Amino acid sequence: MPTKKTRRDFLWETGGGFAGVALMDLLTRDRVVSANSILAPKKPHFAAKAKRAVFLFMNGAPSQVDTFDPKPELTKRSGQAYKGPLTVGSNGRAIGYLMGSPFEFKPRGKSGLPISELFPHTAKFADDLCVIRSMHTDTAAHASGCLQMNTGSIFLGKPSAGAWVTYGLGTDNQSLPAFVVMTDPRGGPIGSASNWTAGYMPAAYQGTLFRSGAAPLLDLQPPAGVNDKTQRQSLDLLHKLNTEHLASHAEDSELSARIASYELAYRMQMEAAAVVDLSRESATTRERYGLNDRLTADFGRKCLMTRRLLEKGVRFVQLYSGGGHIEDTWDGHNDCITNHKLHAGETDKPTAALIEDLKATGLWDETLLLWGGEFGRTPTSEGVGKPGRDHDWHGFSMWLAGAGVKGGQAIGATDELGFAAVEERVHVSDLHATLLHLMGLDHTKLTYFYQGFNQRITGVRGEVVKKVLA
Repeated sequence: MPTKKTRRDFLWETGGGFAGVALMDLLTRDRVVSANSILAPKKPHFAAKAKRAVFLFMNGAPSQVDTFDPKPELTKRSGQAYKGPLTVGSNGRAIGYLMGSPFEFKPRGKSGLPISELFPHTAKFADDLCVIRSMHTDTAAHASGCLQMNTGSIFLGKPSAGAWVTYGLGTDNQSLPAFVVMTDPRGGPIGSASNWTAGYMPAAYQGTLFRSGAAPLLDLQPPAGVNDKTQRQSLDLLHKLNTEHLASHAEDSELSARIASYELAYRMQMEAAAVVDLSRESATTRERYGLNDRLTADFGRKCLMTRRLLEKGVRFVQLYSGGGHIEDTWDGHNDCITNHKLHAGETDKPTAALIEDLKATGLWDETLLLWGGEFGRTPTSEGVGKPGRDHDWHGFSMWLAGAGVKGGQAIGATDELGFAAVEERVHVSDLHATLLHLMGLDHTKLTYFYQGFNQRITGVRGEVVKKVLA
């Protein structure tokens, strides 16, 4: 007597088409819980202005002394041999001479916040920026530095900040991803998807990658010859097969959550298509974001799509400037001056356009912006007569702006040359605690039970930087 065929057997024997292969793939992946329920909007721990966040990640590490931390003494002593405790830089690189910034710093806005000439457009919003000049981290390597800035840990497998925010607050739009990531066309950060992973949390919290270029999402449209009715019937059949399978495997929550991604993809075909289609934007808007200029076009598209995603209720968006390695990122080992002119030039105008639009649409009062990289750069040249700067994880700058942030100020300080944070030092864990606080989440209470512990993004440390708060 023939044995009863399982649903798995049926899919293999019939070929199952594309849907069958996809389902077999889903059946072999890690266990998660239902995406439909866990992405529902959740109340914060306490009332907060910020409802959503944007992380402008300058991949490769911008130089603090060339951007937001002017050092007159460094300029005065530029060209002198470095005489300090360090003998070599990261990875054994030689430390050259003190190298002052060639970029002029001017007081901007009513607050007089000093900002480098690299950012003429962003500088118009100086009174909205809260610059932390005393950031420090635990690693000099790009891979672990990006991981720590994104996940709070130098080790792989931890949930990213976007995943933690999504876990804590859910999303207001069930037809778009809660957490969106947009990388650079030259490549992603070292560590790739580990920087936007959900780690040990359900996969529903991880970032959804939007590609650079004209088609940010692959397969957004159904195949030729497949209409909406046919697609809906296919999904209904898959749901029926799932239900039959789960009836005999009640303890298996994997498949139901994975199939929810099909439903999300189905809903995204309408809403996401409208978000990524920038053809209807006015000529004025396209010009403001720099879409007509090859230099600013890519980051401009990402900033414009970010505004649209925020308008639709997406919770967390992360944009990367710089991709791959060395000069394709902010990693100015060879020539930091030329490098920063390029990458600041690519990002400054679009960033300012995003801020301008958020203010014009009222989203500013509900959106938190964070700008920075994985660490900073040394105030010395990298070798004799070489205008490159090495990695500096002892002291660097980042800025916050938007909902709940007190702008027009600089917090903390590095030493007179810009090597290390010496006043009001802010660790990455403190930054994460502050980010969560601004969104109404207590970092000590936002925990996830894993391996016998209540895990959190800040680990066993982290303090809210109260001076940031408005």
